[in-house]
Amino acid sequence: MTPRRWAGAALAGVALALALAGPAQAHGADAPDATNYRTAVTGITPALPGLTVRTIEAGARLELTNRSGRTIEVLGYSGEPYLELRPDGVYENVHSPATYLNLTLAGDTPLPPAADPTAPPQWRRTGDGPSVRWHDHRANWMNSADPPNVRAAPNRPHRVQEWSVPLRDGVTPMEIKGTLDWLPPPQASLWWAGVLLAAAALAGLGLAPLPPAARAAIPAAMSALGGAAAITYAVGRSIDAGCTGAGIAWGLFATQIWPVVTGLAALAAAGYVLARRPAADFALALAGACLAVFAGLTNAAVFGRSVAPAPWDASLARALVLVVIAAGAGIAVGGALRLRRDRAPHPGERSGGSGPHGNADGHTDAGGSTDAGGHTEERRRPGPSSPPRRNNDPTPAV
Repeated sequence: MTPRRWAGAALAGVALALALAGPAQAHGADAPDATNYRTAVTGITPALPGLTVRTIEAGARLELTNRSGRTIEVLGYSGEPYLELRPDGVYENVHSPATYLNLTLAGDTPLPPAADPTAPPQWRRTGDGPSVRWHDHRANWMNSADPPNVRAAPNRPHRVQEWSVPLRDGVTPMEIKGTLDWLPPPQASLWWAGVLLAAAALAGLGLAPLPPAARAAIPAAMSALGGAAAITYAVGRSIDAGCTGAGIAWGLFATQIWPVVTGLAALAAAGYVLARRPAADFALALAGACLAVFAGLTNAAVFGRSVAPAPWDASLARALVLVVIAAGAGIAVGGALRLRRDRAPHPGERSGGSGPHGNADGHTDAGGSTDAGGHTEERRRPGPSSPPRRNNDPTPAV
């Protein structure tokens, strides 16, 4: 495949990603990339069999599931009816201000005239399942400035507050209870230093004098590793967003389309290189750049935040993002350097000599140069030319 066709395929992939990601952004773009505040649920009091709650999206939202067979009501910020989880589905009160304030993590949605907590409830069905998810600002730190105790000692953990969300089972009051804690952030500079060192090492390997098999295998392995890390992190974010079972796949393409597409492209580029196809360096450079930007840098906030949007330890999440950025940047720079080296004029071509001259990889100019895929580019040399024909020479020129 020629570089022009690769560029066309890349543009087609971008267009497809935009088409798929556009509608989903309105529903999944408000999840934080990372935070220093940990929201935890401690329980529901009094307990009711079949009624469960958990945090999702790094604590940005609550998910309440009702399989009790009863109607459970969630109350808004003024004590008004906000949500109802009935046996036949989920309903929201269009007169509750919480219906609009809870649409975003910042709570900055303008209230319509219908938002009146003193008005009688007007219920609108929003789903037919047993679960509902919403941003509840009682469970998050909403001020732009950190709490005074955090500002005084940001390198120590702090209990910021204990929060509660009122519920109602008929006339019986209930509560979701939880805690909000500050966790000190890690040293982001150390993680970025690791990214730079790993990326530089990978880029240097691309120009090292290696055997042909290793010259193809090493960049392909790095591309595959970066792609796998990107997809793994995307799966973790989908799980943290509350997706389970087959819903994980839907969550990947609904909210993690860029990491998935670029991760798959990196895996495809690895296979392309191992197949020793032409333009392998171009494929690696393009896939690596997209991987580093769209799957790595977009998640780099975890380097400086203590709570990651993933179901595992935050250190593992940071390590995955480091691998994505370093592998992507390393193979992109390495591929670009090989392209530049192979297209540069060689000493034999500049001097017009006819003998072979060795280059840094041990290849000869007479035989051409080899890219990461093992594809050889032949270089023609100027042959001997005929002597110039004189005006008075009757011999025809050969």
